[in-house]
Amino acid sequence: MGFKKDFIWGAATASYQIEGAACEDGKGPSVWDRFSHEPGKVLEGHTGDIACDHCHRFREDVALMKEMGVKNYRFSISWPRLLPEGTGEVNARGLAFYDALIDCLIENGIRPIVTLFHWDYPSALQARGGWENPESPQWFLRYATLCAERYGDRVKDFITFNEPQCFIGLGCCTGVHAPGYVLPPSATIPMSHHVLLAHGLTVRMLRDRVPGVRVGYAPCGDPRIPKSARPEDIEAARKAYFSTPADAAGWPFSVAWWSDPALLGRYPEDGLRHFAQYLPHGWQADLTAICQPLDYYCQNIYSGRVVRAADNAQGYEEVMQPVGHPKTAIQWPVTPDALYWGPKFLYERYRTPFMISENGMSCHDVVSLDGKVHDPQRQDYMHRYLRAFRRAAEDGVDACGYLAWSLLDNFEWAQGYTERFGLVYVDYQTQQRIVKDSFHWYKTVMERNGENL
Repeated sequence: MGFKKDFIWGAATASYQIEGAACEDGKGPSVWDRFSHEPGKVLEGHTGDIACDHCHRFREDVALMKEMGVKNYRFSISWPRLLPEGTGEVNARGLAFYDALIDCLIENGIRPIVTLFHWDYPSALQARGGWENPESPQWFLRYATLCAERYGDRVKDFITFNEPQCFIGLGCCTGVHAPGYVLPPSATIPMSHHVLLAHGLTVRMLRDRVPGVRVGYAPCGDPRIPKSARPEDIEAARKAYFSTPADAAGWPFSVAWWSDPALLGRYPEDGLRHFAQYLPHGWQADLTAICQPLDYYCQNIYSGRVVRAADNAQGYEEVMQPVGHPKTAIQWPVTPDALYWGPKFLYERYRTPFMISENGMSCHDVVSLDGKVHDPQRQDYMHRYLRAFRRAAEDGVDACGYLAWSLLDNFEWAQGYTERFGLVYVDYQTQQRIVKDSFHWYKTVMERNGENL
């Protein structure tokens, strides 16, 4: 059976990670512009000031996509590049950059898939409380409306948010990402509600203003993989995957907390037991606006955790990987079955066409003596994960797409430029692009719709 004929193959990037031009053409500062310049926040003092210089080299990058046979490209728009203060005056030069990028993609036969928010929040709005401010859903809605009205004649695919688990959990709970706050649930639970409300309002707006629009949402979370095929282990993994931890650092990484309201119109029961007291007054009335039909539900999945049934209060326990279990360069475990069990559990629960919006591997890539970049580990990783995803499709998951992370090596947040996820190698000193072996391998996979896996 394999993947369906209209399966969406492509690649993904994010604005702050590749664009550069951090202080050019009227762009305002984002929380990541501020955070990356604070000593000790990013490994080796790296910043996104230049990144991959995509703002000046996007035509070269689009040409690489065309060479690879990419038909679908997911990228994000930088909110402060369009609205330097987050609201108010519009930056015409910022609008023009994305006009040029979108037109270039379409001219080369590539469908633009726009993520409206991939973490570069305007510093001016952060100074007004950011997502904790009850006005924040309306701030986002006004920004999203600008994008819809400017680009909706050409862009028909929008993703509202990328990984709220991370920009709230890592940015405001543990402080390892921008804006770098360590806050209690009394502050961060209202943030989560405001993000969800912004999502729902934006979905509704996009349907009103963009004819033929397709809308998605891209949270994340490590799937739970059952230790065995025993029904009790499968049920334990399902229960663990959708649980909401009670601790201040753990709850943001709950799949159900971020997805149940958006797709089912309710918060998970265990999450409410822990945190209902912190939700904004009248939160119940917002659920109707939050829960809007999606054309595809996305997840960014890189690894999973093995779980088995246990005779304890939870009914499950995590099983540690054996000594020597393979890991990527960033030390994430290689667990291909995450792309089987994650989509399976998520589709069972949400019954919405399912897309992998990010999956890929960080490798210790180098330019070899022959001038090429050989990355067999990445090919093997993607091959194994895609086989698992295909098996999920064959077992009934409405699998609609796979977007490789990432098109280019780029700024990997708190890890700076020390991790390389790209299908294209970037020499950050010269900005030379060198296609990797995986670039050519992935081209054949897309051409054959995964039949060669």
